[in-house]
Amino acid sequence: MTTQQTLAKEGGSTGDPGKPQPSNGLQAGLKNRHLSMIAIAGVIGAGLFVGSGSGIAAAGPAILVSYALVGTMVVFVMRMLGEMAAANPASGSFSAYADRALGRWAGFSIGWLYWFFWVVVLAVEATAGAEILESWVPAVPQWAWALLVMIVLTATNLASVSSYGEFEFWFAGIKVVAIAAFVGVGLLAVFGLLPGSDNPGAGLAHLTDAGGFFPNGYGAVLTGVLMVVFSFMGSEIVTLAAGESADPQRAVTKAVNSVIWRIAVFYLGSIFVVLTLLPWNDPSIVHDGSYVAALKSIGIPHAGEVMKVIVLTAVLSCLNSGLYTASRMAFSLGQRGDAPASFARTSARGVPRVAVLASVLFGFVAVFFNYKWPDTVFAFLLNSSGAVALFVWLVICCTQLRMRGIILRESPEKLVVRMWLFPGLTWATIGMILFVLVYMVYDETGRTQVLLSLLVAALVVAVAVGREVWGRRRG
Repeated sequence: MTTQQTLAKEGGSTGDPGKPQPSNGLQAGLKNRHLSMIAIAGVIGAGLFVGSGSGIAAAGPAILVSYALVGTMVVFVMRMLGEMAAANPASGSFSAYADRALGRWAGFSIGWLYWFFWVVVLAVEATAGAEILESWVPAVPQWAWALLVMIVLTATNLASVSSYGEFEFWFAGIKVVAIAAFVGVGLLAVFGLLPGSDNPGAGLAHLTDAGGFFPNGYGAVLTGVLMVVFSFMGSEIVTLAAGESADPQRAVTKAVNSVIWRIAVFYLGSIFVVLTLLPWNDPSIVHDGSYVAALKSIGIPHAGEVMKVIVLTAVLSCLNSGLYTASRMAFSLGQRGDAPASFARTSARGVPRVAVLASVLFGFVAVFFNYKWPDTVFAFLLNSSGAVALFVWLVICCTQLRMRGIILRESPEKLVVRMWLFPGLTWATIGMILFVLVYMVYDETGRTQVLLSLLVAALVVAVAVGREVWGRRRG
């Protein structure tokens, strides 16, 4: 069986011209504009808006180096994933490729770990959104807002994949416009071109005038890496969504080619603006949030409320994509016999409803744990999924080392996206990811996350290997 045939069976589309519909029961309901916006905003989460202040406080202006290092790593990983996804788009993306290249145990393990990560994210984002909504309408309790948000987005995902795409198009569009406007207005203020700006101290001098560019030492760059690395999780979503588009190869290629400028503008550009509008040690950066503090410094009225609307949009976007991603990974696992067969059944509109409902059910359970036992059970769930992003990227790298040879041997004409300087740069990326994981073990803030994540990963791998051994014995 060829790679193309194998991935089609596992839940992928062949990507051949004249075959717009996936061969697995899903429908090609995502339009090019949906995928373009999913690709553009896939790396923009609520963490960028509310979590960047802590990174700035830890590393100072050197947080730009942290973002650049992690961004470079993500660019390399996306290039590798794009090489495989452009050749054979699949609903399970890297999990399906790992199944083919590394073994059944690898596809099973990384697929379930990725699913686990996103159902925990559902609880985190639902709670964050509920907090914002409760601040506006305190008469409605927070748990009711979380329930309402989850129900609305579940209904959206159950309707059709085009409904998900349409919601995400507008959510992502608001995020993109907001950050672009922030960067544009901020740069005008930095260079003294913004009419009415009351921040005469803004300028490039803020990058060095409070203890230098590395005020907390060079080691703070690595601490910053640990604080920002997880805000990049989600860039791989477009490779899962591409399987439900009419032209998946074009969508993946376009997304991979645009990842460099997306990271440069949305992450490095926006953080650069914050650091040039305010000294890095200004207390308001942590207290109000980096974006709100920057907007207030140049006299933007109601900056806090404006940012709440944008953060709520980012939360809803993450919830929407998280539910979609978890359900499609569950669907792919069902296609390959690594999950209940009902997960692989689709409705008349091509929606894997059982997979969607199963994912949201565990999301509701996680939300309940967050309200009932936030410091024990939910803290364990949160920490035990914390390093999954790094595990996913590591598996993508290892898979690409094997898949390049398979693609060249079976379908060389499909290698339209190539990883640069293969295999040297792939090995270098593996080394970067392993370095971050090892450093987390020695860092007090990251140790719990990586150890608990390794524990959960070891349990999942043990189950996967046990299934293979049992299957061979029965065979």
